[in-house]
Amino acid sequence: MRFLLPLIFVAAFPMAAAAREPVPTKEGQCVMTRIATIGTRLEGIADSGDQVTYTNGVLQVSYAAIKGLKGAKTGDAVKLCLTTIPDDCPPGDTRGKIYKATDLRTHQSWEDADSEHMCGGA
Repeated sequence: MRFLLPLIFVAAFPMAAAAREPVPTKEGQCVMTRIATIGTRLEGIADSGDQVTYTNGVLQVSYAAIKGLKGAKTGDAVKLCLTTIPDDCPPGDTRGKIYKATDLRTHQSWEDADSEHMCGGA
């Protein structure tokens, strides 16, 4: 007898896998992860900036091109470090953390925020 997984479980599985990977939570803390996606800030709109997501669920986004990201590929191993946590944010607004990423294949690094706006912003 074959059982089908409920759609809710199937849809949630990738996020559950990402949740098992470590995410840096303190300034100066680093973890190993991989690049999950590389794209433009606005899907399909060239020159809208860059966006990169990691298999641990962290996202970096910029209104400009992320220089060190050039040459990086999906699946590349990355050392990801939390460099800055903003102060005085409204309760529940966790935006604005700055991460430094180093691609272990290309040896290029970049540093950007986890959202387009800092906490308390638009």
